[in-house]
Amino acid sequence: MVEEIRRSGVRGEAKLQRSLGLWLSVLYGLGVTIGAGIYVLIAPMIARAGVHAPLAFLLSALTMAPSAATFAELSSRMPRSAGEATYVHAAFHSNALARLVGLLVIAVAIISAATVSRGAAGYISVFVDAPAALITGAVVLLLGAVTAWGIKESVAFAGVMTLIEVSGLLLIVVIGTIHHPWEFVHRLPETWSGFGEAGAWAGVFGAVLLAFFAFTGFEGLANIAEEVKHPARTLPAAIFLALGIVTLLYMLVVWVALIAVPHSELGYSPAPLSLVYERVTGASPAAITAIAIAATVNGIVVFMVMGSRVIYGMATQDLLPVWLAKVNRRTHTPIAATAIVVAAVLILALAFPIEDLAEASSRVTLVVFAFVNAALIKLKMDAVPPPADSFTVSMWVPVAGLAASLVLLASELLPRL
Repeated sequence: MVEEIRRSGVRGEAKLQRSLGLWLSVLYGLGVTIGAGIYVLIAPMIARAGVHAPLAFLLSALTMAPSAATFAELSSRMPRSAGEATYVHAAFHSNALARLVGLLVIAVAIISAATVSRGAAGYISVFVDAPAALITGAVVLLLGAVTAWGIKESVAFAGVMTLIEVSGLLLIVVIGTIHHPWEFVHRLPETWSGFGEAGAWAGVFGAVLLAFFAFTGFEGLANIAEEVKHPARTLPAAIFLALGIVTLLYMLVVWVALIAVPHSELGYSPAPLSLVYERVTGASPAAITAIAIAATVNGIVVFMVMGSRVIYGMATQDLLPVWLAKVNRRTHTPIAATAIVVAAVLILALAFPIEDLAEASSRVTLVVFAFVNAALIKLKMDAVPPPADSFTVSMWVPVAGLAASLVLLASELLPRL
């Protein structure tokens, strides 16, 4: 019976479909990153770093860059769902280690989706007078249904939402620049001033871990590899494009926000970009609030897709029960895996505050990044040849990625020991 399920769910008629090109893949990466980042975490970021928040975003992006390049090579070498578990298994030949990494990735997706669900509820509450728990639960269940609908439909939905959320960020930047052209340029020195004070660096580094969460998403591209056309060349390009676009947008938006609203006020707003829009234009924040809802909704969908595809991929490799690899013949999605992700997201979203969820997700992500970078180092040390058409990086790249992940993780954990 187990073998029958494996054949029908993995090798039979019902299977994942390669239907995503470069730009749908980029939109997926942007959607999971932006939806989980600037709309949700700009307030706690600014509460910690103040006027230095743009620098915290930049430092986080630089920390992320070597790991992004590592993911680009590994996803090109081995375009499989449950990418991180696949990479670790290929390098260390350990089912136990691969299972551990895969479960950590699933945890990241679930915690991240729960984080963004809390953020979405904050924006939706501007329009809907209902308890936050009720709004959060409804959002999670509705978007769980969208995730189960189909990968092309899910990513197309996410793509439309991504275009809306990017347009919202660009609107903030354009309006802020028009209304405060002098301040936009002449206040820039504030972002790197004041570091002689003891608390300045502490605030920046305290914000970097939250900013790290705001950049997570590109690694999710590795987990839709079996649904991407020409993954060896599409995935590396999508990873780099997503990371570059997001970094530029984040730094511009957070700077405009700091110009428009005092950071002491902005840092504690439940709907920070709505407040920025209202303060700059004097108009109702309804439009930007609606865009923020689209952004956060999008983030939830793509994290749910990511989590369910990792479960599916691990099941196809016998790292999880094989029935989790069963793909529905109508939707071509792993329904059981999706249901588990949705249930776990719902529990966490109702039980924990947004900042705690974001920090937990960032720490687990750093552990995963350390394992993935170590896997590429091992493959290169063993001189395992990549496929002829795959993207490759020099040895120093995964070494830098491993070091950056461990240093950032240690800087967050040591003060708590």
